[in-house]
Amino acid sequence: MVNYIWVGLTVCGILFAMINGTMDEVNEALFKSAKEAVTLSLGLMSILVFWLGLMKIAEDSGLLNKLSRLFKPFVQFLFPEVPAGHPAMGYILSNMMANFFGLGNAATPLGIKAMEQLKELNGGRPEASRSMITFLAINTSSITLIPTTVIAIRMNFNSASPTDIVFPTIIATAISAAGAIMIDKYYYRKRKRNGVK
Repeated sequence: MVNYIWVGLTVCGILFAMINGTMDEVNEALFKSAKEAVTLSLGLMSILVFWLGLMKIAEDSGLLNKLSRLFKPFVQFLFPEVPAGHPAMGYILSNMMANFFGLGNAATPLGIKAMEQLKELNGGRPEASRSMITFLAINTSSITLIPTTVIAIRMNFNSASPTDIVFPTIIATAISAAGAIMIDKYYYRKRKRNGVK
């Protein structure tokens, strides 16, 4: 559906430019934005490689395992249906740690693997289980300690102090995560009261 919306917007924009005689400006904007996109991507790549390297060091040193063990009781409280030793729990914890350090690109494959494991626990049914809904809510609104991607973008555009975003990000993501958990719990209890599984 989103693809159709984007195609529709693009076609409308081009038709509007043709009617108004501004196709030159459209062509110039297309080439300029393409060049900026490549420059931005290369700049982001170097920063992400650096942070992913740090993440790998943290993983090899055992820091991620220690953090995972620290958060395990909290994650088990959020996902009571997932058995403690199940692979889904490991992927959920890894995804949360990657999001915690602002590594959204690294968190995505871990999130996909977690969802696959949760679907397996759900018996492969087409409807989402309670754990799948909870994981989606937490993954979308997770607490971020270091917003790596945003810092990289700010550095790329020559921000005077690119790390000023860290403290507001911690506050905003903590509020969003708490809100997501409360809403998830509220709707779960409401569905349970109404006898819906």
